[in-house]
Amino acid sequence: MTQRWADYLYIAATMGFTVYGQLILKWRIAHFGSMPVEHGKKLGFLLNLLLDPLIFSGFAAAFLASLAWMAAMTKFDLSHAYPFMSLNFVLVVLLSGWLLSEPLSLQKLVGVTLIVAGTIVAARG
Repeated sequence: MTQRWADYLYIAATMGFTVYGQLILKWRIAHFGSMPVEHGKKLGFLLNLLLDPLIFSGFAAAFLASLAWMAAMTKFDLSHAYPFMSLNFVLVVLLSGWLLSEPLSLQKLVGVTLIVAGTIVAARG
């Protein structure tokens, strides 16, 4: 593996941590149920979410994603690296369908395909 390809691991780590964080947050929040309607109970509900170890791991993943992104910024122009972040949407849509049983419509799949094509065009430009 050449050094330049190894540099892409920073972008991949950013994506991996970001996608993990989104999926784990959704999965755990679904476990806790909907936010209470009463204003007085909302803060307690959110604090309970914050204290959940898996939700906290999602926040830790966001922090690690930030560190990996800073490392990527030392290796790439922002205009080259940032289009790869659009693949987070692709991964979240596909993995939420698979892991969280969220619906995958034809429209979502077409949108995901367009995002991938756009990322390829932008990354080569």
